[in-house]
Amino acid sequence: MPTLNGTAITRRRFFATSSAAAIGLATTRATRASTAPAKHAAPAGEDIVYEVTKTEAEWLEQLEEFEYFIMRKGLTEPPKTSELWTEVRDGTYHCKGCGLTSFDGRWKVILDKGWLFFHHAVPNAVLLGIDGPVAEYGQMADSEQAVTEVHCRRCGSHLGHLLTIRPVGMVHCINGTAMEFRQLDA
Repeated sequence: MPTLNGTAITRRRFFATSSAAAIGLATTRATRASTAPAKHAAPAGEDIVYEVTKTEAEWLEQLEEFEYFIMRKGLTEPPKTSELWTEVRDGTYHCKGCGLTSFDGRWKVILDKGWLFFHHAVPNAVLLGIDGPVAEYGQMADSEQAVTEVHCRRCGSHLGHLLTIRPVGMVHCINGTAMEFRQLDA
């Protein structure tokens, strides 16, 4: 297990420390809302105040079953199961959980791997955490490998992972199931 100054870096510790600034911003915005959102458990196990909070029943009502397991339980869709992985029109990608604009099509990279890849997210759109191993990426279940998980900063939904893909470099590998595409007017 990795350590920092002799302290084990667990998924919980990494998520808590790596997203502190984003959480502060989310908390500030949440307190400006007419009614403050309730605390709920984040996918990584930390209590975070999100701007958009829903009960499990509300999530199940809003999302299809497959979407629910991807976005709320942190699963990864099988490759090439979303039509969005080959989308090339100008547009933006929004979290299906809350509608937050998360990625811009100008930053999309088409790779023959079956997921959506972006050089970076829209500023202030995502939080990062530790996840792993991910079988869909070829990691063994008993492995100690970990990947960086990408969450929507407004509703906490699991969107995908941050990966290094050669020769492209570091990219956001996103589940198309978690995204809604909105084409820009031509």
